Parts: sequence; C-alpha cells; structure tokens
Amino acid sequence: MTLKSPLDGDRTIYPPMSKPSANSILYRLIEAGQLAHQALLVPLLERGLVAGDDAMLFVLSSKRGATEQQLAEELGISPEAVTERLERLTERDLVSRRAIGPDLAPGLALTERGERIRALLAENWAELENALFGELKKKKRNQLGEILARFVDLLRL
Repeated sequence: MTLKSPLDGDRTIYPPMSKPSANSILYRLIEAGQLAHQALLVPLLERGLVAGDDAMLFVLSSKRGATEQQLAEELGISPEAVTERLERLTERDLVSRRAIGPDLAPGLALTERGERIRALLAENWAELENALFGELKKKKRNQLGEILARFVDLLRL
C-alpha cells in the first residue's frame, strides 16, 4: 500500500474492497474522506501550496489582524509550525504583517493575491460539496452534517 500524490491518479491509500458488506460503512466513509481530501489538494498543489495552507488562509480572511499565537490556537498547531508556514506564505506574497485597527496593533492579513487564492479555494470547496451533496434536500444535508459532527465528537474522545 503506497501513498500517491493526488496528481498521480485516482488511487487512495485504501485499496478497493472486492465485496462491500453491510458492515463496510466506516470503510466507505474513510474512502470518501480520502478522495475528497485528494480533490481539495489539487488546487493547492497547483499553486505550490501544501495541505493546511488553505486553513491558514481561511482563518486569516475571517480574523484579519490575528497574531501568530491566535492562529496557533485556532488551527490547533504549535506556534513554531505557524511561524514556519507564515514564512512560506509571506514569501509567496499571500500573507503580510501589518499595523491593523485603530490602535495600529501588529497583525497578520491576507494580501490581494492571498485573498484571490483564498476565494478560488473556497469556490473549489463549494463546487465539490455541491457535486457531492447537491441532490440532497436541505433537511437531509443538515442531518448528514449533524451525523458527521457527532462522529467527529465521538472520535475526539
């Protein structure tokens, strides 16, 4: 079982089952998650970004002026990992350090280029979600969202 880049084809790290059974729901959930993850990685990799960069762009878009410490807490990663990621994103002209707000406190913000790429990634995310769940009525989508949120909560215990 080898890990492949999503650009190398449609293979996942989980080989297909020859005969799915009624007990294979968890397997299918894992497989669907892997394939969705690969699909969302493609626009990142095409722009020289890595998994997790999108999360930082989304957080900075909604929390303009955040500090590195706030980002670390929001993303659940170490301050060192935030610093390393920020250096890469700053070098790519996606993030900048600015004086923000009435008190001109130092903070982080997306550049114009960063905002354009964030918007493109959000659009890609919405397109994938619509392709996967667009045929479901709103009530069913909400129920599915609640079920998956429950899974996450249980697995975090």
